[in-house]
Amino acid sequence: MSDESAIAAAVRPAVTGEEPWLVLPPALAIPPGAGVICDEGGARRIGRGAAEGAFTTAPVLVAHASLTARRLGLAPPPRSADLLDVLELFAFVRPARFCAPSPTGLALALGMSEPRGAEAQAVALRHAADALLRELADPAYPRREDAITLNETLSKAGWGWSWRVSGALQHQPMRARQYRGSGLDVWSRMAEWEDEAPRGEAGSAPVDSESARIRLEKLLQASGLDETRPTQSDYAAEAAYAFSPRNEEGRPRMLLAEAGTGTGKTLGYLAPASLWAERNQGAAWVSTYTRALQRQIDRESAALWPDPAERKRKAVVRKGRENYLCLLNLQDMVQAAQLGNGDLIGMALAARWSLYSRDGDMTGGDYPGWLPGLFAIGSGHQASAANLVDRRGECVHAACPHYRLCFVEKTIRASRRADLVVANHALVMTQAAFDGARSARGLKQDGETAALKRIVFDEGHHLFDAADSAFSACLSGQEAAELRRWIRGPEGRGRRGRGLEQRLGDLCADNEAAQKALNDAVRAAAQLPGEGVSGRIAPASGEVNPIGPIETFLLAALEQLRARAGDGHGSGGTEFGLECALRPVTEPVLEAARAAARALANVEAPLLALSRHLEDVLDDEAADLDGSQRARIEGALRGLDRRARMTLPGWRSMLAALDEGSDEADPDFVDWLTAEAAFGRIHDVALRRHWIDPTVPLEAAVIMPAHGVLVTSATLSDPLTVAEDGDPFDMARMRTGAARLIEPARTLKVESPFDYAAHSRVIVVNDLVKDDARQTAAAMRELFLAAGGGGLGLFTAIRRLKAVYERLGPDLAREGLPLYAQHVDPLEVGALVDVFRAEQDSCLLGTDAVRDGVDVPGRSLRILAFDRVPWPRPDLLHRARRGRFGGQGAQGRAYDDALARARIAQAFGRLIRRGDDKGVFVMLDAATPTRLFAGLPPGTEVLRMGLAEAVETVAGFLAMPGSPPAA
Repeated sequence: MSDESAIAAAVRPAVTGEEPWLVLPPALAIPPGAGVICDEGGARRIGRGAAEGAFTTAPVLVAHASLTARRLGLAPPPRSADLLDVLELFAFVRPARFCAPSPTGLALALGMSEPRGAEAQAVALRHAADALLRELADPAYPRREDAITLNETLSKAGWGWSWRVSGALQHQPMRARQYRGSGLDVWSRMAEWEDEAPRGEAGSAPVDSESARIRLEKLLQASGLDETRPTQSDYAAEAAYAFSPRNEEGRPRMLLAEAGTGTGKTLGYLAPASLWAERNQGAAWVSTYTRALQRQIDRESAALWPDPAERKRKAVVRKGRENYLCLLNLQDMVQAAQLGNGDLIGMALAARWSLYSRDGDMTGGDYPGWLPGLFAIGSGHQASAANLVDRRGECVHAACPHYRLCFVEKTIRASRRADLVVANHALVMTQAAFDGARSARGLKQDGETAALKRIVFDEGHHLFDAADSAFSACLSGQEAAELRRWIRGPEGRGRRGRGLEQRLGDLCADNEAAQKALNDAVRAAAQLPGEGVSGRIAPASGEVNPIGPIETFLLAALEQLRARAGDGHGSGGTEFGLECALRPVTEPVLEAARAAARALANVEAPLLALSRHLEDVLDDEAADLDGSQRARIEGALRGLDRRARMTLPGWRSMLAALDEGSDEADPDFVDWLTAEAAFGRIHDVALRRHWIDPTVPLEAAVIMPAHGVLVTSATLSDPLTVAEDGDPFDMARMRTGAARLIEPARTLKVESPFDYAAHSRVIVVNDLVKDDARQTAAAMRELFLAAGGGGLGLFTAIRRLKAVYERLGPDLAREGLPLYAQHVDPLEVGALVDVFRAEQDSCLLGTDAVRDGVDVPGRSLRILAFDRVPWPRPDLLHRARRGRFGGQGAQGRAYDDALARARIAQAFGRLIRRGDDKGVFVMLDAATPTRLFAGLPPGTEVLRMGLAEAVETVAGFLAMPGSPPAA
């Protein structure tokens, strides 16, 4: 059926009988080019002026009001009764259900076919609203009473959809009620978590290769797949090694397994992992780098446990505390909004979501991340993760009235009973380091990673970078201000938070020494930076006014930065801020560092004393403490340990190193100064310390204590950086910590089953000037048009991305191809990728976050263009590592080559995700060495040609069967 006949079939009267709530205003879609409006008479194109008028004055339906406004060249609009965003209606009708934030996304979420073309999108938008209202009117719609109650609150708040929602909900007979609440107190309708007996230590029953093959076959059958691919079966059999018992402490079974795209590595390692969990009554942990892969693994676990209720018990997605909705934050923001200080509609929709959410995950879970950005709402009032999760150590643990409802506590407890815990690298590493430190002091582990004995590190090529972040230290204005807030509570701010006195005052009241330690800590924390530190050390006026020794140190560091950046001791610019080597240190920095170290010691000492007192209370008063008091103390001890035994000693160690009278740095670390900038303004200054080799703490904290570790990825080996014995995993061993293991790690390389020679092309365009944004934009335009859309443009710098977007957007718009861009569109990366995946002919521009998070099988991604070679940025830290791991001269260049080669291979792997995919990989940097493509799968051939020939090649290669070639 053609687009025209599909549109004609879709257009039907929206009013049936006596249903005024189904009378809908026109739908406005603003795809590239002119707008399209659809009413009862059908869809028609309108000019920009008419589209702007409809958007700003007439009752109209839209999908994502802020994005629509940006396409019209307007500022994000406030909510109004005339501007009805169908995405908000979707969030109400189908809470915690997925929807890409566009007309196409709405259509697909509601089971409609993809609307191709502008007119079809406008029609689909109108019928999406109609379908959602009819869904509310269905007698089988669940929890109708809750929906009616909340909608009455939304009506009082002025929600434009409210009277239509009310008509739909009350289309069926309802019980008359004299009084209804606000519907906002969702915590009163949530189930509490319950404690269970400890599970105990996991056993050591092995998983043999043949059992893994058999389990894999069953998983494939459960997934509807008829046959096992030999390479996938071999992968599962070899992966069983990581689930065999170790013979000696400190000698884990470690396997480095490269599985080419299409191998099916997820089910390949889930087969032995699930067997091990069943046989040993323990949890196998799978750790990923991106949220997208966490979701994917969770979905694939349905092959193990098809029943959703069983899967919820058996498989738990685990993230850091800062990812989950805090009910106390929600309650405080709801109450503020009810008093007129906030976005009551947004908070009501977030509250409704929380009742349906699987686990309260607001960042990559089932919360619609696009919801807070639909309308112009101040950042401090949005129903966003930034406001509703525990980001700044605010959690009061058992002192919280919602403690037994807490999503974080539920997830932690579920992970202790699960067979499969799907976590991320950052959580695994930071929690393992924390648990290790507690164990070394003879204390019990925190429980979240106490059973971290069998680990699968998927996306293992990111392990080095994740360890680098997890085991680093940073003394900055913002970090120090957060510590002050944790100790003293919010000072002159409306945001919720409680200092130590509010949390622990009653527990210390009967002990004079403990009360003194608490008071001393609160008093000493006044020397830490408060809110607005950047305005005092780097004001726009230039009149600095540092308060306290830490701010004085940061000001002196900024002066050294300004003096040194760009003279060989440093680097930086407006895009990345400033950085310089710490040594040789200036006298003002040295003097300020001494005072800052004393101030930090004055904070650390009473915190340690307070911690020791609380430990004594747990010991001496064990028989008298109730469960709530014990939980409060244990929660406080975790926070005190992190800060008094990890953060503060780390900061003091960096400062103390300056006072040792030597310009020689510690050979294991890189210490340097940075200033972060945005829009030409410095907003933070920091002293940083990173391990030159972060796999040293990774090995000690995570790998050595484990029994079995599987590190897997599509890109682990490197054919051009091999050891003397010809091992292509030499770089992988170094970047995962495997090189230092007593028991050598095994390696496995499984080739992709895809026919890359037939299904892909690799082109280097050799007649462009790479630093000319106009030429880059023109090249991407012609290539994306030749492909008919489905283009992903990757950039190594945000500045170049924006410059190309400004030129590329109008050109694609004239041809009807939507263009989205990271750092430009008011959508977070995950939502952008969702839209790109849903709209087969759209194009997307992004940086590293897009490259790592894209999983777009099918035609939605058919051409990928890099603006230039993704060389590692030559900052101070990279230069130190290149010297350590690569050496000087040609060896150092080989290290850089290996990193760039891995990034190119990873990007190429995004292109072909299924056996029937076809795609073209284009490098717009003529100087790209051929050796950087050595990591691509066998069968790929690199072609060098001019832009005109490349466009012709793309058009011919990607032409759909039976369709004429692109113009």
